[in-house]
Amino acid sequence: MEEKLKLTKEWDKVFPKSEKTDHAKATFRNRYGITLACDVYRPKGANGKLSAIAVCGPFGAVKEQSSGLYAQTLAERGFLTIAFDPSFTGESGGLPRYVASPDINTEDFSAAVDYLSCREDVDPGKIGILGICGWGGMALNAAAMDTRIKATVASTMYDMTRVNAKGYFDAADSEEARYETKKALNAQRTIDYQNGTYELGGGVVDPLPDDAPFFVKDYYDYYKTKRGYHPRSLNSNGGWNKTSALSFINMPILAYSNEIRSAVLIVHGEKAHSCYFSKDAYAAMIKDNKYAENKELLLIPDAVHTDLYDGGGKNAIPIDRLAAFFEKYLKEDRT
Repeated sequence: MEEKLKLTKEWDKVFPKSEKTDHAKATFRNRYGITLACDVYRPKGANGKLSAIAVCGPFGAVKEQSSGLYAQTLAERGFLTIAFDPSFTGESGGLPRYVASPDINTEDFSAAVDYLSCREDVDPGKIGILGICGWGGMALNAAAMDTRIKATVASTMYDMTRVNAKGYFDAADSEEARYETKKALNAQRTIDYQNGTYELGGGVVDPLPDDAPFFVKDYYDYYKTKRGYHPRSLNSNGGWNKTSALSFINMPILAYSNEIRSAVLIVHGEKAHSCYFSKDAYAAMIKDNKYAENKELLLIPDAVHTDLYDGGGKNAIPIDRLAAFFEKYLKEDRT
């Protein structure tokens, strides 16, 4: 039985509504019984069974932000798309709130494929996924498991298990550093249980310190300003539960990425602090992979991390390349 969700009726995205697409809200359930909320974007006037794309991310964002923009823009190109809130966040269900899981959040993508496969206006053999930031890593993880996914895009990706276990740029990659992190997080578990609540880690820092690193300023510019702020966004407000990091430290994703047979396009800004995630993920994915010919790494000149959230005022999202990629691998045999 699906959990009944309260879905906002009015348009409350951080981007304008397109006149080229029809928009509706929908829900679907994942394998753990959590009901997820999504926005459905359909090309206006489209008929028949369409190729479809499920979009999610960034990590700590909601579907009213970057994922919705990607979904709506790709729907303008002829795809049926959905942008969904992952489990425990946004308008989606699941308790406790504001917790992340490498397993459940990978499952969320496959649940989206379940939903799309059963829509009467979708060709179940022509479904792709697109993950942004932390959900780029989840998308690759889903592609390694779910053979129904025919094409995957990871945009400005993070490997959330790597950054939680090793720190940024692997600077905390030692047993001692991980032990201290786990010790603090497990102490927080006891506090949370005693209090009957889950303490939040805080969203993007506000006010912004003068000496904040550039990538923190980059996040602030998106999540804390009119550009991208949304009242349901974790990063715009209180953030994730502090103890969310525990499972990410202990359960690395992408273990079998070099067994992905379907097409993959990894896109990243060449000046992004996070670019090493994409470069390393691509190298690992094609190593000893018999199906490396349909894998590609695309670096966007002069682009930083959040430029691929909304274009960054410089049209950084390579939407033509994304549409052509999905066109090739989802729609190439259409007449």
